[in-house]
Amino acid sequence: MSRVGKKPISLPQGVTVDLQGQEVSIRGPRGALGMALHPQIQARVENGELFVERPNDQRQVRALHGTMRSLLQNMVTGVSEGFRRSLVIEGVGYQAEMRGQQLLLKLGHSHEVLETAPEGVTFEVPKEGRGRLVHVEGIDKQVVGQVAAQLRKWRPPEPYKGKGIRYSDEIVRRKAGKAGKTI
Repeated sequence: MSRVGKKPISLPQGVTVDLQGQEVSIRGPRGALGMALHPQIQARVENGELFVERPNDQRQVRALHGTMRSLLQNMVTGVSEGFRRSLVIEGVGYQAEMRGQQLLLKLGHSHEVLETAPEGVTFEVPKEGRGRLVHVEGIDKQVVGQVAAQLRKWRPPEPYKGKGIRYSDEIVRRKAGKAGKTI
């Protein structure tokens, strides 16, 4: 049996799960999320825990078992705690600031980049980061990660000076510059 799939998902205080056939909706203090389970995967709630079950041991069904359990776990975590992805901006003159609900990025382009957060996602630029730190927050892990990746795409980190936008936990491998000419 799948090691990931057989683990029950504990439901924190204030989180409710509604099962309507293959439709699962999870509601918590930070919002609500829903998804449709694969037709071969079943879910049930018992004693404050959510269980994900599969009918057989076929290879495809085993893979779906762990995947569906992970997606449901991410939904429970999202509606109870939320997700945050932090981006660090490196480079002289590179900075970020909030302009209303939009994020303004100055990244050395000939123009400033103005990004609007999609529904359910918020941007935050802390004052102590002096415009060099951007937090992307929301309840849907996939959407938060996608928005952070789109921001990073504006100026990915380069390996020589390390300039660009990188994730806070990302390590940029640095390369040596020109060796120089020997006489």
